[in-house]
Amino acid sequence: MPDDAIVPPAPTQDLDVIARVFDDTSVIIHGVDGVISHWTSGCERLYGWKRIEAVGKVVHTLLRTKFRRPIEDILRDVYAGLAWEGDIVHYHRDGHPMTIATRWVVFDAASSAPVVIQTNTDVSETRKIQDDLAEREAHLRSILATVPDSMVVIDEAGSVTSFSSAAEKLFGYSSREVIGRNVRMLMPSPYRDEHDRYIADYLGTGRAKIIGLGRVVKGRKKDGSIFPMELSVGEAVANERRIFTGFIRDLTSRQRIEEELRQSQKMEAVGQLTGGLAHDFNNLLTVVSGNLEMLEPLLADDEQRELLREAQEAADDGAKLTTQLLAFGRRQPLKPESVDVGSLVSGFSELLRRTLGETIELRTNIKGSSHTALVDKSQLQSALLNLALNARDAMPIGGSLTLDISRVLLDTDYAQMYPELRPGDYILIAVTDTGKGMPEEVKARAFEPFFTTKGVGVGTGLGLSMVYGFVKQLGGHVQLYSELDKGTTIRIYLPAVDSAGVERFRKVARQAPPHGTERILVVEDDERVRRVAVARLMTAGYSVLQAGDAARALDVLSTSEPVDLLFTDIIMPGGMTGDELARQAVLLRPGLKVLFTSGYAEPSIANHSIPTTSWLKKPYTAQELAIRLRQLLD
Repeated sequence: MPDDAIVPPAPTQDLDVIARVFDDTSVIIHGVDGVISHWTSGCERLYGWKRIEAVGKVVHTLLRTKFRRPIEDILRDVYAGLAWEGDIVHYHRDGHPMTIATRWVVFDAASSAPVVIQTNTDVSETRKIQDDLAEREAHLRSILATVPDSMVVIDEAGSVTSFSSAAEKLFGYSSREVIGRNVRMLMPSPYRDEHDRYIADYLGTGRAKIIGLGRVVKGRKKDGSIFPMELSVGEAVANERRIFTGFIRDLTSRQRIEEELRQSQKMEAVGQLTGGLAHDFNNLLTVVSGNLEMLEPLLADDEQRELLREAQEAADDGAKLTTQLLAFGRRQPLKPESVDVGSLVSGFSELLRRTLGETIELRTNIKGSSHTALVDKSQLQSALLNLALNARDAMPIGGSLTLDISRVLLDTDYAQMYPELRPGDYILIAVTDTGKGMPEEVKARAFEPFFTTKGVGVGTGLGLSMVYGFVKQLGGHVQLYSELDKGTTIRIYLPAVDSAGVERFRKVARQAPPHGTERILVVEDDERVRRVAVARLMTAGYSVLQAGDAARALDVLSTSEPVDLLFTDIIMPGGMTGDELARQAVLLRPGLKVLFTSGYAEPSIANHSIPTTSWLKKPYTAQELAIRLRQLLD
């Protein structure tokens, strides 16, 4: 403003009245140039400057004001007739800073000399408390975001008020889908029906059935699947109202591992029993056979000699049975040597072909090179022969039997599903038939000695148990995969013996798998396998939706949820296979990418035509899955 400009006097009488009315509060009145004209008693108490010392000074110089936005912007808004309020920093006369909540309004804005009226309040302690609370809340949120257990907080009415990140991953809901709704949505029956009654009973009587205690219950995920969980509930009072905090731990993996361990311990106990019986029975057979041999030259009658020979043959058959029992009990004497499993199977395939007969086609696929394992050649041949005979019996009207030999890497994720399995480099022999398959109750007992579904006198029930014991004795692993009316695959994992394979495993383990950010729908009926797949995908950066069967997957695809790729098992319960699901999915989502997986050695074995580029054989490593996804998505 020019020095010679004529400025009409401000209505000082009105300003004096305002200053007197608000004298006990902190009010500062200053002009466009910031020069203070009025300084109340409240300002004297707040800042330590007397009125006589402050009036005539520039306010922002006197108080060393620090703004969070440029003062020019603030003044522009104020002189345009807009009130402004916010936090600033002022310094007391003694030099200590203060956080001030200030509000500015313009007085007589239409005149040529408007003034600004500030009302100031010291909020230093309030802001410090708020900052401390924000810091504690951020710290608490960081803890809740990283703890493995899920946390759900509800009020007295059962409505969810807090839903942790771990809970989002566990149940499949986002927090915005859950907060405000009754916690019953996370429960299956009968827990769903009883929950409100539990709370009402506790609030009315004080009898605590679950407060402060941990118990195993069932949870229900967004996709409808039910899972076991350990629930611990705590109680607190906030604003005179009770809140209940539930800490949840998913027991799916633990129960699976415990079941595997129980099965392993059962097989170990049965193996010890049968091995001991076989040993004692062998001693008896030795006596019987030896006496028969000594008796033979003493007999002159041909009819008596024939009876003796029949008895000797029976003793020989008994010796074969004890050999199989010793194999299951891991007490048979082995003669392990370095064997190229691919060459051994190739040389043995002609005998298998004759055993199978003309109605069954035998295929042998050897992938890669260096299939050396430390095995007993004769025992491995005997195991393969047993598997071929079982496959032949499962295909009375013909079919195909495929032997796949390859080198595989079993990573830590896969090994965690089987307590006795160590991650590493293995030679895999996959024996797959197109027979009638096995129901669940048969699969559960398939490796038990003397268990058989064949008629009396047809089988001993020792074939698969012998294979199991032989492979375990070598430090390997056996896995059975079978679907009723689809076929069966027996996988034999034999530890590779050369150092090149071990080094290759370490090299692959060091390589970080390629990441992605797309959204993937995982469809797998085996909860354990689905959990591993989901964990691998989330580790690689993908967001994941999941379903236990084709019907639930179609429900997801029918919504507006974005999905970039469908990752599905080929054989699933519920009447719809993976390739049928894929056809329906592409109709709903044109252009949707699809990756299939299967426990069968080849997708064609399952009587489904699947492109090999869109197919991943179980077991697969995290590295193989990540690479195949990028091949499809990129």
